[in-house]
Amino acid sequence: MQIKKLLKENFPKGLLEIPQPPEDLWIIGELPDENLTYLSVVGSRRYTSYGKEACEKIIAGLAGYPIVIVSGFAMGIDTIAHKKAMEIGLKTMVFPGSGLSDTAIYPKTNVKMIREVVESGGCLISEFEPDFKATMWSFPMRNRLMAGISRAVLIIEAEERSGTLITARLTTEYNRDLLVVPGSIFSPNSKGTNRLIHQGAIPVTCAEDVLEALGFTAKDDEDKQKKLFEDLSPEEMKVIEILREPMERDDLIREMQMKTGDANSLLSVMEIKGMIKEELGQIRRY
Repeated sequence: MQIKKLLKENFPKGLLEIPQPPEDLWIIGELPDENLTYLSVVGSRRYTSYGKEACEKIIAGLAGYPIVIVSGFAMGIDTIAHKKAMEIGLKTMVFPGSGLSDTAIYPKTNVKMIREVVESGGCLISEFEPDFKATMWSFPMRNRLMAGISRAVLIIEAEERSGTLITARLTTEYNRDLLVVPGSIFSPNSKGTNRLIHQGAIPVTCAEDVLEALGFTAKDDEDKQKKLFEDLSPEEMKVIEILREPMERDDLIREMQMKTGDANSLLSVMEIKGMIKEELGQIRRY
């Protein structure tokens, strides 16, 4: 993929407004339209199933809105955010903590994603020379660019001592909105995020909360729920009513009072339709 050096006059305006604007920028792909709304999504590399599901569900709810998802190139929440955004048709902007050349890009495990980002209309962008290899200090440096270019920053899972909290601090210093997904009080991955909420960050629990923070009017949730359920068969409706909380498959089938083969077939169809999801041995409804 071709690496181009951006002319200063083509730098995104948001990056010229921060206290330490970049001197140089290299890019693979094309900059999305600046009239779109940029949302940074950051979080733990060692994410939990809760963090993954929260990330995917919130981003899925942004489909159809003029939003660009901004993140780093790290394994974990960053990668999940990019993949889900591309899956639903949103453009993405990637800020790796390294240069953009094949020899320098980090992590190598995400190299395949470069082509996917570019082909979906997004870009990778870096202030580091193309052959610069990532260091401990290059990641906090690039975090300021992610915060600077964005209208708001959404944080999904962060431990008490996490690099994600650097991005959170920069977000407030740059007068951007800081959005945080609350987490379990028992999870180490939520200690940082819950503390941010205690300090005044905006708690978000669904895509509608994010859309409101970004200045959009969310589609009526009741209408969406009505459309989702209006074509349900009586058997499907019974499953939805049973799944007020996630359940193990065997427990759910007992509650359904159907033959095991028929119940499994019904659950498979409902999962294909996007009504339910099975993860870590439990089935939950969307």
